[in-house]
Amino acid sequence: MILKVIKRNGEEVSFEISKIKNAITKANKEIPKIHQLNSYQIDAIADTIEKQLCELPHAANVEDIQDMVEKGIMEMRGYEVAQKYVRYRFKRELARKANTTDNGILALIDRMNEEVKQENSNKNPVINSTQRDYMAGEVSKDLTMRLLLPEEVVRAHKEGIIHFHDSDYFAQREHNCDLIDLEDMLQNGTVISETMIEKPHSFYTACNITTQIVAQVASNQYGGQTFTLSHLAPFVEISRKKIRDNTVKLRRELGEPLDEKIIERITEEQLKDEITRGIQTIQYQLITLMTCNGQAPFVTVFMYLGEVPEGQTRNDLAMIIEEVMRQRMQGVKNQHGVWITPAFPKLIYVLDEDNITPGSPYWHLTELAAQCTAKRMVPDYISAKVMKELKRGDVYPCMGCRSFLTVEDSQRNKNGGHKFYGRFNQGVVTINLVDVACSSEGDMDQFWKILDERLELCHRALRCRHERLLGTPSDVAPILWQNGALARLEKGEKIDKLLYNGYSTISLGYAGLCEMTMRMMGKPHTDPQAKEFALKVMQRLNDKCAQWKAAENISYSVYGTPMESTTYRFAKCLQKRFGIIPGVTDKNYITNSYHVHVTEEIDAFTKLKFEADFQRLSPGGAISYVEVPNMQHNIPAVLSVMQFIYDNIMYAELNTKSDYCECCGFDGEILIQEDESGKLVWECPNCGNRDQNKLTVARRTCGYIGTQFWNQGRTQEIRDRVLHL
Repeated sequence: MILKVIKRNGEEVSFEISKIKNAITKANKEIPKIHQLNSYQIDAIADTIEKQLCELPHAANVEDIQDMVEKGIMEMRGYEVAQKYVRYRFKRELARKANTTDNGILALIDRMNEEVKQENSNKNPVINSTQRDYMAGEVSKDLTMRLLLPEEVVRAHKEGIIHFHDSDYFAQREHNCDLIDLEDMLQNGTVISETMIEKPHSFYTACNITTQIVAQVASNQYGGQTFTLSHLAPFVEISRKKIRDNTVKLRRELGEPLDEKIIERITEEQLKDEITRGIQTIQYQLITLMTCNGQAPFVTVFMYLGEVPEGQTRNDLAMIIEEVMRQRMQGVKNQHGVWITPAFPKLIYVLDEDNITPGSPYWHLTELAAQCTAKRMVPDYISAKVMKELKRGDVYPCMGCRSFLTVEDSQRNKNGGHKFYGRFNQGVVTINLVDVACSSEGDMDQFWKILDERLELCHRALRCRHERLLGTPSDVAPILWQNGALARLEKGEKIDKLLYNGYSTISLGYAGLCEMTMRMMGKPHTDPQAKEFALKVMQRLNDKCAQWKAAENISYSVYGTPMESTTYRFAKCLQKRFGIIPGVTDKNYITNSYHVHVTEEIDAFTKLKFEADFQRLSPGGAISYVEVPNMQHNIPAVLSVMQFIYDNIMYAELNTKSDYCECCGFDGEILIQEDESGKLVWECPNCGNRDQNKLTVARRTCGYIGTQFWNQGRTQEIRDRVLHL
């Protein structure tokens, strides 16, 4: 077994026992001979540390090993040597702090920083634009941790007690995610790069403008964004009239009879062709565009028939939705001409009375959605029935993959309905619930005391996010604040009023509810007694958010954090602080939000029903999933799950597999294996290919589909998933 060590710059290297011996020897030589260790003692210390590292379930950090060296020297009664070693370590730490970003940036450029390389499964860290974004992020993180955040927040973040999300964008005063007010921008015009964009005169042009808006928005924030197809639907009728007028004009010029049936048939055929081209423009431009963040826009497309009036407009929207799903089901060709599953855009389809049963007007769309899900993992599903119960009669999309706005009476559209499009999220801070449980050592009184203390710490961190945005002038992102995506403020006007009174939300994230109950009660939260405790914890989070909101007029909301790299970081911090606790800290990941543990045997329907109770207490955002095998030949089963979602849970998805091996042409599930060093690697089951550059793997990891592979913690979590159907 090859031992691995994670250096301070994130690079993962092989462990070398000689380095430990050399470090101790250097300290040893600087003290009088009477107090020195002999060579046998130095070898014994190094051997003991090597054995300890072999027993660890994860690669150790340099700091972990240095702690072991100090302890080892002390156990040999080499107090003077230990003193020299500690002083040397302290001096090196001071030297590093003089410029904390150099090593991280150089490791990025040389593509050696494993942590950053696999931080985001939809970013390719080799590409220059991605590296530029990561380099800027390293500087922002450094400024944030050294100058912009209170010491207590920085310390808690480093220890994995909380997670201060997206510190790589904090210095720039950027916000998280949003719902684009596409209707305002298309109907009333907008400005892109100082160029006036007037109301489009066709559906195709509207689609083209939409992609430009999405790209601009993505380059001015760091989270997900959503637009709805209902805002494009009115342009179908504009194109229909335009095509019909041109058809009549041409037939007159050619002397052809003006037969209404012929004109209508020609019009509808040409209209369908324009819809096809328009949707193709959206799909291909969104996945080929690259924002200044070095990635495709993290964009979600919302498909809800109930957003437009019954009649022609709803039928036109149905045509758009059908075309979106047909093209997505086909996929996109990779560089070798093979049809694969794209990561974006994410699709959400709303299940409602008019499409949920055979015989309902739009049942054909639901059948198509089931086929698309079975092949390409999207769309995901929102139940209009359940959402109306939870959101005071409203149905609206999340911002990106799962962040939901609150329903606010203070925010209304001109028609009196609640306003959602044009609103946004200020950012996220996540509490590590597993750490709360471990810190309390199973004592229930201590648990509630520590939980309240940690929540107040999260509150202070969230206030930092809010206050960082205060005073931001609208000029920093005209597309957002001046030209309609989020607002139409004046030049020079500050965005402050949009941070209060419910216009935007700010999110208290949480992670590890399952492991928390295991530590406190020795049972997962699927146990009835443990579930009661877990729900009380969730209620406490909501009560705190309500308390903060009432005092400050800021819309705090509980949010089921979609952890990608964070799940690994939290797990490593827990192992360092508390050791290996079976069922709690014995994995290289912790469970996302309220989810049932990925290894727990449970059927799809029971899981969805169980998690619905927790989703209700996560109003700021959450999504449930069921893990399923290849369902392309069992569409009735997919439809059964969708109908169950409609009756029981607000927002859910089905996770299938959609992979391809370029070496042998295998089209199926690429598997995860352990290599000789114990590292988890992806392998084609047909030809044994392990070259990630020649494998196309798509997995849902945190609401979005990931396609650039993952860190070791998330890879282990993916491997451990059991099927629910």
